[in-house]
Amino acid sequence: MPVYALGPEPIFPPADLAESSGLLAVGGDLGPERLLTAYAGGIFPWYSAGQPILWHSPDPRMVLEMDGLHVGRTLRRTLRRARYEIRWDTNFAAVIAACAEAPRPGQDGTWITAEMIAAYERLHGLGFAHSIETYEGGVLVGGLYGVSLGRAFFGESMFSRSDDASKVAVVALVERLRERGFHFVDCQVWTPLFDSLGAAEIPRADFLRRLERALLFPTWQGSWT
Repeated sequence: MPVYALGPEPIFPPADLAESSGLLAVGGDLGPERLLTAYAGGIFPWYSAGQPILWHSPDPRMVLEMDGLHVGRTLRRTLRRARYEIRWDTNFAAVIAACAEAPRPGQDGTWITAEMIAAYERLHGLGFAHSIETYEGGVLVGGLYGVSLGRAFFGESMFSRSDDASKVAVVALVERLRERGFHFVDCQVWTPLFDSLGAAEIPRADFLRRLERALLFPTWQGSWT
């Protein structure tokens, strides 16, 4: 399949035209309109410093269902001890910076470039990107950030500086999304962490159909504090 070169307008080819690797398009910008258009189409940016912007829509897609969260014995023990405090949207900049700095097995450097950080901070300011933060003794020790549209949450990245700190943030996120009637958390691609939490791969076609239904609902926009 061809990789599409994007023009100045914030439009994308259909996600199901992506290569087998998931790569769909190259170029464009990270402006809010283009990013929101991408997420609404099942597409997200993923590239490294020095590369052009690369847009992906993998098949299969890793999804965490609202009733599929798996909380193992160790994590249950951590939750019972109430070791951590959860906050929402109080320090988005610190969370995305910590995600950029977190070491990733098998990766040299980070895909969360300065350009990406600035773009998602703009989305946060507009009320579409959110941070779920884990604190211990008032110190930020874990968390995640992502984008919310309709009744879909698109997880972008997480970090942990203390045992189970990022997993506790995921549990808190799923509990709150359930209350709001969300349909799923998009985890993008398979990772051991999300696999351990009960996420599963589904065909991209199924994901796109479910995303279309989730976007029929209004977006929970603004601060989640």
